[in-house]
Amino acid sequence: MRILQKLADFCASLAGVLLTIITLITCSSLIGRNTVGVTLVGDFELTGIVAGAAISLFLPWCQVRRSNIIVDFFTAKLAESTNSKLDRLGAFLLFCVMGLLMWRVTIGGLNAYRSGSVTMLLNFPEWTVYAVMVPAFGLTAAIAFMQAIFGFEEVSK
Repeated sequence: MRILQKLADFCASLAGVLLTIITLITCSSLIGRNTVGVTLVGDFELTGIVAGAAISLFLPWCQVRRSNIIVDFFTAKLAESTNSKLDRLGAFLLFCVMGLLMWRVTIGGLNAYRSGSVTMLLNFPEWTVYAVMVPAFGLTAAIAFMQAIFGFEEVSK
């Protein structure tokens, strides 16, 4: 689990760097547009691309730290052992969903690659976003699977 935790930390750091870069690009474009009338062409395309990649890169980190939204309204008064079993079931269901997403995103990425699909203004290849998302979904699935099988160990924050 330590290796998965380190990979999740790396993914989250990468996502943070990507979001910082896209924030700086967006700020430069807005400042340029509002001061000298010059903007960066395709800044909104880059924002969409980076945001999609970053969201998927944050998923493993959220799962390894159990930071996803948990609605425990109905289970708050249940025994700890029951809640533990339900948490493991939830982790297994997340494993299944992430596996399904990984499979479908892989197919989408391959189709985007084969068709040469690019963004409208920058001609940025769309398959690259899929290529970032697939490993992130796979890592999230692996973490969820390990949590479903072995339980949830405390992770230092």
